[in-house]
Amino acid sequence: MKNIYWNENLIRKYDLQGPRYTSYPTAVEFQNDFPIGAVREAADASRAANRSLSLYLHIPFCARLCYYCACNKIITKRREKAIPYLDALYREIALQSELFGADRLVEQLHWGGGTPTFLAPQQMRDLMNALRTHFRFMENDQGDYSIEIDPREADDETLTTLREIGFNRISLGVQDFNPAVQKAVNRIQSEELTLGVLRKARELGFRSINIDLIYGLPLQTPDSFRKTVDTIIDFAPDRLSVFNYAHMPQRFMPQRRIRDEDLPRPEDKLTILQQSVDQLIAADYRFIGMDHFAKPGDELSVAQEKGELHRNFQGYTTHGDCDLIAMGASSISMLDRCYYQNCYDQESYEAAMAENRLPVIKGVQLNDDDVIRRKVIVELICNFKIEYRRIEALFNIDFAHYFRGELSILQDMAEDGLITFTRDGMHVNPTGRLLIRGVCKVFDRYRTQAQQGFSRII
Repeated sequence: MKNIYWNENLIRKYDLQGPRYTSYPTAVEFQNDFPIGAVREAADASRAANRSLSLYLHIPFCARLCYYCACNKIITKRREKAIPYLDALYREIALQSELFGADRLVEQLHWGGGTPTFLAPQQMRDLMNALRTHFRFMENDQGDYSIEIDPREADDETLTTLREIGFNRISLGVQDFNPAVQKAVNRIQSEELTLGVLRKARELGFRSINIDLIYGLPLQTPDSFRKTVDTIIDFAPDRLSVFNYAHMPQRFMPQRRIRDEDLPRPEDKLTILQQSVDQLIAADYRFIGMDHFAKPGDELSVAQEKGELHRNFQGYTTHGDCDLIAMGASSISMLDRCYYQNCYDQESYEAAMAENRLPVIKGVQLNDDDVIRRKVIVELICNFKIEYRRIEALFNIDFAHYFRGELSILQDMAEDGLITFTRDGMHVNPTGRLLIRGVCKVFDRYRTQAQQGFSRII
């Protein structure tokens, strides 16, 4: 059954700027000079709660610059530049293990970047060995251990190594197969190369494959992107992400190499998104939320049907009860009432670890109101509904009174058919699901502050 509907008039009306809500409060609210004492207190509370762990490692290196990219990265052809960074990462792994406890079970692991496969196979083996030395991993391939892959940096030896050291999920950046688009964004990646990596991954037994696509790139047309989506559908990955390219050259310098006149017109961009949604729904993918799709039997789809889906800095996840410990430059950790971020650049990160001190530069401590609103936003963005009694029981509040201002604002969305109020709560209709960021923003206490740092919802 189709769980998302397209209404162009409503999309145009509500397509405003807004956060992606990988956290609440968002990273924009992080405060500089965040006290290390607050991190240690949060770590002590985490140990006392003895929740399972989700680990994230940031590998910032890329051999080539993709002009659209807004990630924290280091562009270099010099593979040896990773050596001192890895030495620092080993130090942080040991430090975080001491801080949080080596006996905590690691349910989820993700390596992101940058390009994690920039590392040589032996470096990846050594890095995974360091993690297993300092943390307790699940056995018998039961963990959810994933890595981002650039097909241009992933030969058969690399893929074999990743599977042997315990990765069972991969995410491939494809973006677009059209050669003209690839040239315009400086990411030349043939269809043959990419599909070869996908076939090898299937052969090696990776149990889940995700594909990332981006719409709104220069020289894209509805017809060209349709062909890319058709090719991906033929391969039948378990999950797909169809991201909106946010052109903000004033903020991200590499994007200044993209000519404004080459970008699709707004109406063409909407057409590209609409037809992509139609293609994926017709191919029996379910719309999970934001820009994510998954097969009906995928863990994300199953969790959403059960009302058990969660969201963190890694995106949608079935491991919402885990504390997220992030390591490496610019990475963000997410504990119960404390989020904090490591320093951005390689030099500062390596200097901090040479002194064996936590490389934290900013963060935020959540108050009671933040925790309540976080729960509401997670319920909306993951499960498209709010059950008032559930929130009231968790936080001892009267929902209608606590959020009386927000519920009043939502009346316009209800009249437009984006949401429906019921006696016991509210749910987001298929018409409103593409605009879920806008619905969530109503519950964002910080929403009245300047929003120019955020991309548009669609």
